[in-house]
Amino acid sequence: MTTAYYRPIPSTDPARPEGALTLAGGWTWFDRVEVLSRGEAPRIVVAADLPDPVRHRLTAPRPPLAGLDLSRPNLMGILNTTPDSFSDGGKFNAPAAAIEHALEMVRDGADILDVGGESTRPGAAYVSEGEEINRTAPIIAAIRGELSAPISIDTRKAAVAQAALEAGADLVNDVYAFTHDPALAGVTADAGAPVCLMHAQGDPEVMQDNPHYDDVLLDVYDFLEARIRVAEAAGINRARIVVDPGIGFGKTRAHNLALLQRLSLFHGLGCAVLLGASRKRFIGVIGNAPDPLDRVHGSVAVALAGVAQGVQITRVHDIKETKQALALWQAVTLGQTEESSDEA
Repeated sequence: MTTAYYRPIPSTDPARPEGALTLAGGWTWFDRVEVLSRGEAPRIVVAADLPDPVRHRLTAPRPPLAGLDLSRPNLMGILNTTPDSFSDGGKFNAPAAAIEHALEMVRDGADILDVGGESTRPGAAYVSEGEEINRTAPIIAAIRGELSAPISIDTRKAAVAQAALEAGADLVNDVYAFTHDPALAGVTADAGAPVCLMHAQGDPEVMQDNPHYDDVLLDVYDFLEARIRVAEAAGINRARIVVDPGIGFGKTRAHNLALLQRLSLFHGLGCAVLLGASRKRFIGVIGNAPDPLDRVHGSVAVALAGVAQGVQITRVHDIKETKQALALWQAVTLGQTEESSDEA
């Protein structure tokens, strides 16, 4: 029997029709669903015809996670304590610079900080556990001493996560979804920490060497669904799981765009969705910005496109710029402002 995949077609239009459903308890609604199947043409059905289990996964509010309110968009600030990250390598690997940047991002509106000590850019070299711990755990402890904001540890290694959690991290962000180091599932579960499970094809050294999929959208969905089951088997409740389709991780420009165009499909997993596309190569190619530092505007555009599809967490380098754009998007699209004003 052919498996059906249900993608809600999200809207934020103020003229919401009667019977429309709220997507994941958030800020978008849908009254139509695109049904996708391998080898078959997509078809559109009305939301009222959804099977009950599918309707529940798509509409159930996502509970708070690591201190984040998932009924609204959240910004995750990137803090790379590495010498070789593709965009900002070497800028924040000194403790003082890292801590100051963390403080700056929170002042600018970051809801959570993501600290990473190993570059996962295409071609990046492997970093030992000891070196990665030295790059991250002291920084996390220092940030925790200054800020109450949630902190995520961006790692694929159990020992690194353990040290980070002991230093004060709140969430584990594993770009290999427990496939690189299966022990990471147990470390996360034992700590009672939430986790972000991301899709990646291949290790950083080779992941862009010729990535191939039968159907990138459905292949990534199936992978994440399987990894959620692994996490649940380890004792991590689905309510504590975030999923990330892994833009740029073993994917061509066409693959990235296919995922972004139908990003709302991933709400069908019943988890919060994270989008991390900030400053990535496809933005530079499409936006004619070879230098990653010139990709701010393109990154903001992709971030807003994700928020329009109900993405609860957006991982970005440029917090201030993204926060401003998001505030204007919410005001214009949803009529929401943080402060009411009568000024024209």
